[in-house]
Parts: sequence; structure tokens; C-alpha cells
Amino acid sequence: MRHLVILGGSDGTVSAFRAARRLGLATICVDMRPDAPGVAEADEFLHLSTRDVPAVAAALRGRAGLAGLLAPGSDINLPSLVELARLLGLPCGLTDATLRASTDKLHFREVCERLGLPGPRYCADDHWADDHWADDAYPGLRPPLPVIVKPVDSGSSRGITICREPGELPAAIAHAKEVSPSGRAVIEELLTGEDLCAEAMLQDGRIALLGLSRRVTAPPAVVAVGHDMAPADDVLEKEVVRQLELVCGDLGYRDGPLNVDLFVDGGQVTLVEMGARIGGNGLGEALGLMHGVDTVEATVRLAVGERPDLTPARRGPAHVRVLRAPSAGTLVSIDGLESLPDSAEVVVVARPGDHVVPYTECRAKLGYVVDREPADLDALIRVDVR
Repeated sequence: MRHLVILGGSDGTVSAFRAARRLGLATICVDMRPDAPGVAEADEFLHLSTRDVPAVAAALRGRAGLAGLLAPGSDINLPSLVELARLLGLPCGLTDATLRASTDKLHFREVCERLGLPGPRYCADDHWADDHWADDAYPGLRPPLPVIVKPVDSGSSRGITICREPGELPAAIAHAKEVSPSGRAVIEELLTGEDLCAEAMLQDGRIALLGLSRRVTAPPAVVAVGHDMAPADDVLEKEVVRQLELVCGDLGYRDGPLNVDLFVDGGQVTLVEMGARIGGNGLGEALGLMHGVDTVEATVRLAVGERPDLTPARRGPAHVRVLRAPSAGTLVSIDGLESLPDSAEVVVVARPGDHVVPYTECRAKLGYVVDREPADLDALIRVDVR
């Protein structure tokens, strides 16, 4: 039997494990957490850090039937994916340039700037000092307030702070650097306009499938509690496609999934950050539902060296809603899931007895629901926490 290695076992990997099973592939989950959601979905578990490439390679080297590697849902495992693919001689569509743009937000800004694409003013944390904000001595290094401060290489909305006063910056930068694996932060002009996510599938260097989704937020309005994906205005979609194909062409990325954050203001599209992988929070599944193509299965096929069929069968809306805890404590139960429509795809990653916290960052989710109609989870689902 052919085996697919999935790096990481977070909630964003669950759909990939299930898709691999539908395709008749056995799966191996690599994660440091034996209680990670993907572990229960996998056929085999390697209790190793995904960042310990030599140890993972040693555990996999010489295995019969090893067909491919995948790192869905988060950018954090993409460097290990590329290195392991080279060490083990497995398929990998990510170029070094694509990897860097996906894992370094500061570098992605530089790529967009070099290509002449719109973007916010920005600077690295090591170009910031109190006197930059005292006068106009450093106009090229000083984004105008308000700004957003974030780690250059961390996901799940961790370490992000919006600053409206100069005095707020030192603490925000320290917080961002603390959760950054490389200890770096980027300071960007706070963009205004419509905050969108683009989920896409590339084939032969062209955008074969695109879904633009609007974030559904709740206080503190940084982390999305859902996404509404639907066909957009043709002019807007064409401009998003143009920019994405320009960036991917420059990076040499030709085939695979793409997850991008962007803003639209007065018709101007500004790309914020990208990841050459399936989007988390159900966005990969939503793109497939929108077009009638199983995009997660397609990504698994690419990972094992196959060419998927990306011909759309429909074009309609898809919605994602996040299951979340009302307070911190021990999860007792999640009741009401049976009231959801049969068409809904439900992923639950928390179990009774788990310690849960309010949903202020993506990794705090209890699961998510994907369907063609938006579910009112607050009305349908009761999350009991003690």
C-alpha cells in the first residue's frame, strides 16, 4: 500500500487525512503531540517534532510504499516538507522562492514591492526606534500610524497587535518576536477596506479555481469565526487572478493550493500574505464545495505525483463557521451537532475533558462546519464548559 506522510496533526490536517483514506492511501502523522486531532485520523503516528528533519528522515528512510508528503493548514511545516522531499526523493511542487514567500511575511512584502503591486508601507522591527516616531527623520522606514505588528513567520493569528499610539509599539514588537520562531517582527501600515481571503488551486501556472471569502468576525475582531465564500465581481476576480499569477510566476510555483489574505479598497487589491498550502479553518473544503471539485483530494493527488482533474462542476456559495468555547474551562460536551443539515461537513477536534479557552486565536477552535448555507452555530449548538 502507498503511504502519505502528513506533517502536523492540527485541526487543519483532518480533511487531508480523510481525503487520503478515500483515495486508498495509508497515512502517517508526524507530530510532537500524541493528542493532536490528526493522530486519531492517521493509520500510523510518529511521535517526533516536524522540525527535527534528521529524525523524521531517519524514521521514514527505506520505508516501502512511501509515496508523498503533505503539510496542510499551516505554513510552519513547509520548510520541513521541502527538505524531507529532497532527502527522501519524494514529489514536491514548492520552489525555494515559494517557500520563503510563504514563511516570511517581510519577504513577501518585498516580492510584491519588486513586482510593482500595491502594498502598505512597512518596516522590520530592527529598523524601528523611538526616534522614528518623533519626527520625519526616517520617512522611508516609518509606516504611518495606526500600524499592525506581527511575527514574520508565525500563524494562527498569534502575536498580532494593532497600535494606534507610538507608546504601544515596544510591547507589541516584543510580543510578536516572542512567538516568532526566528525572533523577528514586521510593522505594517494598517490597511482599510474589505478584508478577504483568497483560496485557490494552481495548475500549469494558472489559477484553475478561485474562491474569495469574507471574514465573519466577533470581538476582538482579529480572528475570523467564519468565512462566507461566494462568486465575486468579475473585475475583482480578474485582478486577484492577475496578481496571484504574477506572484506565483515570479516564485516558480505552478501546481498546488494557495491561501492568500488580501484587502480591497476602492477597487484596489492589496495582497497581504500567502501560503502555498491548503487553507485552515475549512477554507480548503469551502473552495471545493464552491466549485464542485474535491480540492483537498486534488492536493493529496499532487502530493503523490498525480495530476488532478480541476474542472469545475458548479459555481455557488460555501460557508464556514467555527465551533468555539464560551469560556475557559473543561469541555463537558458539544450538543446539537445532529441538528445540522446532512449536507454539512463537520470537523470536531476537541473532546470532553479537554481544557478549552475562548476563541482569540485560530488554534483555540473546537472544530468547524462547512456547508452551502451559513449555519447559526450560536443558536444550534450548545458548548458546555465547566
